[in-house]
Amino acid sequence: MNFKTLLCGVLILSACETFEPEAPADFDILDGPVEGLNNAENIQFLKGDAAFNTEIFTLQNGLGPLFVAPSCGSCHPGDGKGHPFTTLTRFGQTDENGNQYLNVGGPQLQHRAIPGFQPEAIPPDATFSSFTPPANTGLGFIDAVSDADILAWSDPEDVDGDGISGTPNWINLKEYVVQRPNSVSENGKYIGRFGKKAATYDLLQQTATAYNQDIGITSSFEPIDPHSGLVFDPEVSNQTINDVVFYLKTLKAPVPRPESNSILEGKQLFAAIGCSKCHRPEMKTGNSTIASISNKIFFPYSDLLLHDMGTALDDGYTEGSAKTFEWRTPPLWGLGLSKNSQGNQYFLMHDGRARSIDEAILLHGGEATQIRDNYQALTADEKTKLIQFLESL
Repeated sequence: MNFKTLLCGVLILSACETFEPEAPADFDILDGPVEGLNNAENIQFLKGDAAFNTEIFTLQNGLGPLFVAPSCGSCHPGDGKGHPFTTLTRFGQTDENGNQYLNVGGPQLQHRAIPGFQPEAIPPDATFSSFTPPANTGLGFIDAVSDADILAWSDPEDVDGDGISGTPNWINLKEYVVQRPNSVSENGKYIGRFGKKAATYDLLQQTATAYNQDIGITSSFEPIDPHSGLVFDPEVSNQTINDVVFYLKTLKAPVPRPESNSILEGKQLFAAIGCSKCHRPEMKTGNSTIASISNKIFFPYSDLLLHDMGTALDDGYTEGSAKTFEWRTPPLWGLGLSKNSQGNQYFLMHDGRARSIDEAILLHGGEATQIRDNYQALTADEKTKLIQFLESL
């Protein structure tokens, strides 16, 4: 190769680099692994990523016959929040006596069907609630918080008199679930921490149930076909489910946007008006088999507890020991990136009814009534700074 040919090649490569788009900043995206995974862990993360985001189920590989969506990623684009189009509907339970409609498709509505089958319909007398799919990032950190910490934040009798009385959702464990070290039980039930009402114990239960109830896919963990009620051979392998669980555990925590004076002032207002009583800024993980998650401080802005949110958010449906008006405090981290996966429009609260952060705050009632009123008493400038802080998380 002569000098002119070599020079021409260098110039072409340089020109291509000029037109390449810049990689997005880490704080502008939700997906990506936690730092510090070893080679084997990175390989499993990528396998889980592929199963979650690129595997599409069809008639040929087990979809349905009734389903909500044909893949995991279709409900969580970019590992972010879902859209009303992918919102789930649960029905059939009004108290802790359990779901009364398991024989007619409960607890989850499968509103789509493959050819030759009819989608489900909600029974006329059943109460129901809509659940917008949450963002997936940072779930491994939440999974590794100790039961003891969650109980320490609980105050069901409001002993401290601050008007906040969070309580865990005590749930029955699935047979395949392995208890965390030092799990706390009460009357044979255990603390849930995932889902809108904290009715799911861990990410294995979350994943196996999602394959089954969302896509109509059976596994060794959830072998019952949700349409026929019959036990089917596994349509997804244990290895794939375990890869997806590992992927969800090792997705990075949302990275806050750079702070400004306005954001710092908003942070102070957040604490001053009482938001941090439920949306606790800081938590710490316990020991984990994944070194990158073990004994780490993180900032989810939640307490993982159930709170009375008032009559406006009482859907008449519940899960576990939660009341119909009780909801788990949703983590606020990554809130500012929600629009990226929601069509450039906010769909907030458990069912996506709030179209802005302001609307979401104003829907707070029950235990949060005084805090909502404190927010309403802020000046327009103070509200703007508070919302800027929330969008920076």
